[in-house]
Amino acid sequence: MVYRAGAGRGAPMRRYTIAAVGKIAPERARTRAKVILGAVAHGHDPAGQKTTERGTPTVAELVDRFMVDHVRAKRKDGTAEFYLDVLDRIVKPALGTAKADKLTRVQVSKLHSSLAETPFQANRVLAVVGSMYAFAARTDIVAEGTHPARGIEKFKESRRERFLTSDELERIGGAIREAETVGIAWTVDETKPTAKHVAKEKRSTRIAPSAAAALRLLLFTGCRLREILHLRWQHVDIERGCLFLPDSKSGRKTVILNAPALSVLNNLEWIGPYVVPGDDPEMPRHDLKRPWGAITKRAGLTGVRLHDLRHTYASFGAGSGLGLPIIGRLLGHTQAVTTARYAHLDNDPLRRASESIAGQIAAALDGKRPPTVTPFRRKAARWKMHSYN
Repeated sequence: MVYRAGAGRGAPMRRYTIAAVGKIAPERARTRAKVILGAVAHGHDPAGQKTTERGTPTVAELVDRFMVDHVRAKRKDGTAEFYLDVLDRIVKPALGTAKADKLTRVQVSKLHSSLAETPFQANRVLAVVGSMYAFAARTDIVAEGTHPARGIEKFKESRRERFLTSDELERIGGAIREAETVGIAWTVDETKPTAKHVAKEKRSTRIAPSAAAALRLLLFTGCRLREILHLRWQHVDIERGCLFLPDSKSGRKTVILNAPALSVLNNLEWIGPYVVPGDDPEMPRHDLKRPWGAITKRAGLTGVRLHDLRHTYASFGAGSGLGLPIIGRLLGHTQAVTTARYAHLDNDPLRRASESIAGQIAAALDGKRPPTVTPFRRKAARWKMHSYN
């Protein structure tokens, strides 16, 4: 059908296709035509609206543009990987075909509810979708105020504060030594027909020396995973006993290198720009999931995350009577109130604290028993200023 989009002879002509011939019954087509002509009579432009909608990206297309134009350009690599995982694994499959400007709160809420068994992940989906639509509004992809994740009630998250005891560290230490030398033996089910195809000399898992070193550095320094995996040799000052990180999660950061950490670094082979290289020696290792999984399984530990090594470092410090200001500085916390209050501290007490903590952890890894570590508990408002994440 053809109509003029507007009043007068100067109004542009529009052609609107209801359906291909034979696709719908004539009576239904006539009914649809009456509805469209009624909309035209009231000043609407159905064909123009259809063209506009055709040009609006889908949620999947918005995801791709968001990743390229915003996340990859303005966020750190670790953040970009997290966003990509959430968007590609969860958002695209569930919402990707919807038009970006037509996505509803009901659709997002339904996706959020479907992730109820993983509340932390579900809430991060809301945050990522919200960030994506803020970008879409700024770049005029959707109208200002379009925010399908706004107003959806988040799930309650229970904070996890897991740290390793001396006994657990001893098991972890033994598993690391086994994994980097003879290898951790596989558990092969000999009753299965595929068991005979596994060569006996390959029935163990060995980890790269750099992976073992990375795990020890995480324990001895309390650093975040990406701070160690992306560490370049140019940022290591063995003589001064420091790591000078130019771009950590909290910005520029100096990490005190204690004796156990220095020993790890001194024993590492320098084969590229990164302390922990990947398969390509010019690139950093992507993650430690496989070696950490093998080691925790061998140690008989379940549910222990790599980030819990940072909690372990903090807990050993607190259990040794070191103050939160010292521990906060060792971990690189940058909350304004903490930084302002303790900016006068120099590196001498920091180094003593670092040596004390790492000495205990190193002893535990080697099967020697340091003093019992008592976990610290959060109290009142003053504890809210410190976060070991």
